[in-house]
Amino acid sequence: MYGRQKIAVVIPAYNEERLIQRVLGSVPDYVDWLVLVDDGSVDHTVGLAAGIQDDRLTILQHGENRGVGAAIVTGYRKALSLGSDIIVVIGGDAQMDPDEMVRLVEPIAANVADYVKGDRLGHPDVRKRMPSARFWANSVLTRATRFAVGTHQLRDSQCGYTAISAAALRVLPLDKLWPRYGYPNDLLAWLHAYDFRVIDRPVTPIYADETSHIHPLTIGPTMLYVLARAWMRCSLSGPSVSR
Repeated sequence: MYGRQKIAVVIPAYNEERLIQRVLGSVPDYVDWLVLVDDGSVDHTVGLAAGIQDDRLTILQHGENRGVGAAIVTGYRKALSLGSDIIVVIGGDAQMDPDEMVRLVEPIAANVADYVKGDRLGHPDVRKRMPSARFWANSVLTRATRFAVGTHQLRDSQCGYTAISAAALRVLPLDKLWPRYGYPNDLLAWLHAYDFRVIDRPVTPIYADETSHIHPLTIGPTMLYVLARAWMRCSLSGPSVSR
């Protein structure tokens, strides 16, 4: 579909036994590799994933829960070792429409972007589809991230539906990325520091009966630290990092 460019999909998962087979079975045929990174699940996520008959699938496991950012980085490294040119990230919770993946891949394939991020907040039915608490939390974090990173173009900082070029990944300091909640905000700051081209593409907010494990009283201080660190990196370090 994209000529000689090879595409890998990285799927970080933690206790996703209810949905992981649906997610794996929905990945488009034009994807060359699937890299599932189990982040220390204590349910049957790995066993159910292993039951999927798909030659594209590689399953990696963390011995303990290290955070979604750490799981994505593990997947990124594997995707690079496989020879991927474009690496997409989707969640193991079936909240991303696989038919919309092409929107994220095409700008990188056309060399007009280095990183493409899904934008749910711009969807016309976002207030109907996204729970109010999540809508307002995402909106506040997006505004805070815009300030920290120094850009007004970002529309949905928390969306995990993304695509990145292998060329960008080879430059980014993967060992320094924030490993847990706050990872996308930290990654956006690093992308800005290296002057990579970041764009948004509309995607559909998808929610069902899943329960969020994010608690404002514990996440709040973490996000303040991550965003403060991002602001210092982007605002006080001078010109963009050389690459």
